[in-house]
Amino acid sequence: MIKRTLSLLLFLASGLASAAQLTDVETRWLTAGAAVLGYAKQELKLPIDITVQPQARPTDVPLALGYQDGRCKLVLSMRGNPNAEDILADVPAAQRPLMIEAMVAHEIGHCWRYVQGVWHVVPSGFEQGAQGDAAALLETQREEGYADLVALAWTQQRHPEQYAAVAGWMRQVRQPSPAAGSHSTLAWLQLAPTGAAFPPGLPLFEQAANLWRRGLAYDD
Repeated sequence: MIKRTLSLLLFLASGLASAAQLTDVETRWLTAGAAVLGYAKQELKLPIDITVQPQARPTDVPLALGYQDGRCKLVLSMRGNPNAEDILADVPAAQRPLMIEAMVAHEIGHCWRYVQGVWHVVPSGFEQGAQGDAAALLETQREEGYADLVALAWTQQRHPEQYAAVAGWMRQVRQPSPAAGSHSTLAWLQLAPTGAAFPPGLPLFEQAANLWRRGLAYDD
């Protein structure tokens, strides 16, 4: 089992010389998200690279996703960041890998939108709404809402018995606050109080998109 996990980490962190270069925290997070990353790279063929920041900046979140030169960049900013795991502070230790897995699924939702060429694009029939800075905040909020729904759809598919725990934690994290800002996604999370919101038989991203379109009617 240890050998299999090491091989998986080497595959996922292909830009690193070896998994030994990872810290304990980085290894724990990548191990928790391995199923999502394996699905994204092997089944979906998404172009994902993993980048480890040598030194986190004060404003860095522990896990983020960017897009450069046609590839998604999953960035871990945990080194020198004593607050890297604050987001998990109120989560029982046994459930923390589950929440990390949901966070990785959230980032894969962003990658999917980038790769499909629809980043910050709303479906036909919806207005962009605001202008200027307000428009930029709204675009971010919409993308965060979509990615949160991907995380919940993934949880329902892979861990249906744990759906309530993940959904409850996400609602707690996304409560409107000055810190949450444009990352408050309750307009979408409230549409999926239980896993029944994601009917079986549909692809993961289609499940998320169906609810996301409904939430767009309320995000203005």
